[in-house]
Amino acid sequence: MQSHKSAVQRDQDLTNDLIKKSGEFIIGGDLRVTRLGFGAMRITGNGVWGEPADRPEAIRVLRRAVELGIDFIDTADSYGPAVSEEIIGEALHPYPPGLVIATKGGFDRPGPNQWVENGKPEHLRSACEGSLRRLRLDRIDLYQLHRIDPKVPTEDQLGTLRDLQTQGKIKHIGLSEVSVRQIQHAQTIVPIVSVQNRYSVADRGSEDVLEYCEKEKMGFIPWFPLAAGRVSGPESPIRHIAARWKATPSQVALAWLLTRSPVILPIPGTSKIQHLEENVAAAEFKIDSAKLQELDSLAKAS
Repeated sequence: MQSHKSAVQRDQDLTNDLIKKSGEFIIGGDLRVTRLGFGAMRITGNGVWGEPADRPEAIRVLRRAVELGIDFIDTADSYGPAVSEEIIGEALHPYPPGLVIATKGGFDRPGPNQWVENGKPEHLRSACEGSLRRLRLDRIDLYQLHRIDPKVPTEDQLGTLRDLQTQGKIKHIGLSEVSVRQIQHAQTIVPIVSVQNRYSVADRGSEDVLEYCEKEKMGFIPWFPLAAGRVSGPESPIRHIAARWKATPSQVALAWLLTRSPVILPIPGTSKIQHLEENVAAAEFKIDSAKLQELDSLAKAS
């Protein structure tokens, strides 16, 4: 007897097909992910501090992200602190096959919107152990040094991560908010598979880092891909263009990132399912050469 898929299964297939349109990237040569991921900073309270206003909704957002086919989630021990990782573990463990959770360590959080670099080896070891515990993992697929602490020798910071990698607690190592020179120095200490720098259609200060990542086949993970609302909000410089193209500013900004380079892994974050679904729909929006030129001209003018 011929079997028929349920409406729920058909919807699941359609959403998975949609996210797959963003393309794939292989992190470190063995972690295959769809390029449009999810950043989990916004599932915390104001100032990236404490509990979210609606924890059940945060859990629903994470579960819906996985339903939509997202298989790359980026977080950090400093988001909350600890809150984002705890919610991910609660919402998604046991994790579905193929889901890659990346996290970061290297900050102290004395209060809301306060960030202090701490690259001391004892802090990084403790941070990694805490992330493993909260995420309910035996090994973190991608562990990123959240910042290179200028007060601690880089060799000590990355050497600690290398030791954790040798112990099997970390699979791959990445960096965040670094220059090309810092990446090159880090590569003399330990293999680096990804870089997470601030970058968006409206903020292209890391072009040289992106080009280096392309050359080295490293993943480039743009944080603030929507410029914290500057790109997606009512004063967005691309709002009129997006309206003309029958898309939202967020969708245009994310589609631009996906078009800009095959090594870019956008991780837009949100605490609302509606915004999540809007972001995922960006995978279907295509930016041709004429649209690229128009967006480039806008960026140079702003």
